[in-house]
Amino acid sequence: MNILDLDTVRFSADGAALEIPDQTLLPGRVEILRLTKQEDIHEAIRSLRVRGAPAIGVAAAIGAALAAREIQAADFESFWAQFKEKTAYLATARPTAVNLFWALGRMERCAEENRRLPLPALKTRLAAEAEAIRQEDIAISRSIGQIGLGLIHEGCGILTHCNAGTLATAKYGTATAPMYAAHEAGLRFRVYCDETRPLLQGARLTAFELHSAGIDTTLLCDNMASSLMQKGLIDMVFVGCDRVARNGDAANKIGTSAVAILARHYGIPFYVCAPSSTIDMSLASGAEIPIEERAAEEVTEMWYNERMAPEGVGVYNPAFDVTPHELITGIITEHGLCTGDYEAAFRAQGID
Repeated sequence: MNILDLDTVRFSADGAALEIPDQTLLPGRVEILRLTKQEDIHEAIRSLRVRGAPAIGVAAAIGAALAAREIQAADFESFWAQFKEKTAYLATARPTAVNLFWALGRMERCAEENRRLPLPALKTRLAAEAEAIRQEDIAISRSIGQIGLGLIHEGCGILTHCNAGTLATAKYGTATAPMYAAHEAGLRFRVYCDETRPLLQGARLTAFELHSAGIDTTLLCDNMASSLMQKGLIDMVFVGCDRVARNGDAANKIGTSAVAILARHYGIPFYVCAPSSTIDMSLASGAEIPIEERAAEEVTEMWYNERMAPEGVGVYNPAFDVTPHELITGIITEHGLCTGDYEAAFRAQGID
């Protein structure tokens, strides 16, 4: 199966549900979930059944449209109060990925801008806005892919960390988009996927999707990256991100900053692939990015037949870390490659 044939997040054919593959079951089983209730969509985002900043944003937008569909109200004021309550609830699903809040904010603005429409027409307009967000995400990934393609050369080795692939977006991915573009262009290259603790997205998702697409893919544990770089097998690093501060500091899955430090030591270019919706210009630096803490069980027992760690041991399990902008060679948005003064580069691209 080519994973690109699978829609990561979409409306159901009848427009009455959110449909996603349950990513907690991959790669062993592909099961499409049909979610209609806000509680189930919230749980799907929280438990990583749908994950990746862009995909979370699209799922939240569709969730907001479905929430609007269920609201019974006599006028806009009553509708608005209920709609805000439901979007506020969805916003609590996860704290780090800014796309979640960006998408919900866009859906709220759409409702306000169309407040004079009859409520049935307003609900239809919100569904159209959610679908527009999905289609725009696909176009953004394609654009990032074409820009990143210019950095890839025949026979090169690419390292990526976690999953910023098609499973993390509506389609194509961010960090993997240049790889898919290079593959379509007929270039031969190698991709090395960090396993990525604690949830193993690199092993379960990135290795799965790249391998199924026919790309030369090798899986490694996180602490093996230095060995590959020392042997000269890595020519560049592509990673995604969940939030970028205006100075260019980028939050991505835990362990990304360690890869950036290694890349700097070995003189390897390190690129962050970031849709403009992931750039949070309200934050001066990465120190202001909230970092999600996950359950200890994800480290001690989730992937084992028997508990791996001793009972009662303390567990440190942040989901993300922040890579300082000084370690980032460039940030690829859908508008182009940003280097140097990231805040100025973002503003030059119209990101504010």
